[in-house]
Amino acid sequence: MRGGGQVAVQLRRHRRVVVVAVLLLLVAGANLTAVLLWQPSSPTGELWHQVLLGAWPLPAFVGLALGTYELFLHHRLVAALGRIASPGMMEHLLPSEVLKAFLSSIYGSNEANQDVVSGLLGGEGLRPHGGDLTISTNTTVKIELQGIDSKSYHLITTQSYQFRHQIPVDRFVIFATSSVLLRDTINAACRYPLFELFFIPDQSLFLDSVDDLQHATKIAIDYIDHEGLRRSAEPSQIPPIEVRFDQWSHYLTFFQKAMGPLPKLSPHDHLGDLRIFECDLSGIADDHVVRAICGLTINARMLQRTNDGFCYWQPPYPSYVERIGFDATGLAVDHALEQEFSIMPFTFRSNTLPAQWLSAEQLQDLYVRSWVLPGHGVALLWREMRN
Repeated sequence: MRGGGQVAVQLRRHRRVVVVAVLLLLVAGANLTAVLLWQPSSPTGELWHQVLLGAWPLPAFVGLALGTYELFLHHRLVAALGRIASPGMMEHLLPSEVLKAFLSSIYGSNEANQDVVSGLLGGEGLRPHGGDLTISTNTTVKIELQGIDSKSYHLITTQSYQFRHQIPVDRFVIFATSSVLLRDTINAACRYPLFELFFIPDQSLFLDSVDDLQHATKIAIDYIDHEGLRRSAEPSQIPPIEVRFDQWSHYLTFFQKAMGPLPKLSPHDHLGDLRIFECDLSGIADDHVVRAICGLTINARMLQRTNDGFCYWQPPYPSYVERIGFDATGLAVDHALEQEFSIMPFTFRSNTLPAQWLSAEQLQDLYVRSWVLPGHGVALLWREMRN
């Protein structure tokens, strides 16, 4: 319907322009006819004759130019400008400014447009060619549930990213929070290009889950060394260094200033529900200096409550996701009742079956094969098996 409406508007504009051009040419023709046929016999008539003689070329020229442009040049000019503007010209503009202007023209002026900009770009977009953006063009995810007892389990996630551009950093930041507010804001507020966000729904498990993250996380990287050579480092445990709360403002913008409707936050108010860790990726680079990251794999483990009945994954930056794998066969322990599971993607599209409940053994990989943005993701739900 929108496309048909746009075509109708264009046709009406085209007709109006042609009609105006024809009217101008008719006026010019009438003037010229009057000049040729009229023989004035008085000084006043002679004056008007001279006015008509000088005036007829203007509507003739404007009408001819307008008609020629609309009938013969308009479509060619628009096509030529399109070829010039994309992609050559666009590559030299700031992605954030281009997207902000575009969204303002479509959505209207709104502070919340910045949330869309951050989600689409995966960064601030303040460098041409997207040099400061983190975008994964090949992403795979595996979610594994390992039961500890009837009340708790380990959520183990393995996420692999291959980035479109080399990320010129040697640090990786981990955020862990039990605050819903921080969970939904950190992606847009993070000041570092490489990071991962982990959410612990149960506040009572927060410190134990953080301890799991700190001591069980393994990281592998594809990187560029000091000689410009691409190398790979196998999965290794890097002791994450906890960031002191008085340094949190260097990592998250909302501890420095307000972000749209969100006022400036105080680190003191989140000492019980936020931890930030930093990893030096050079520690796994076989004595090489890490100049840039090309790919990253994170294997992390968190303690969770079994009766939450769900877990989920969301990307920290725009990611083209090939597939998401699930393994819940280890969730049931200590003669616990058998569980059934359902995969619930919230993405642009995913190649999945209609919502249904399956046993752990029946769970299969979800082939997404589409872009997944911050705020998108996939949830795995479970409940006691029903007959």
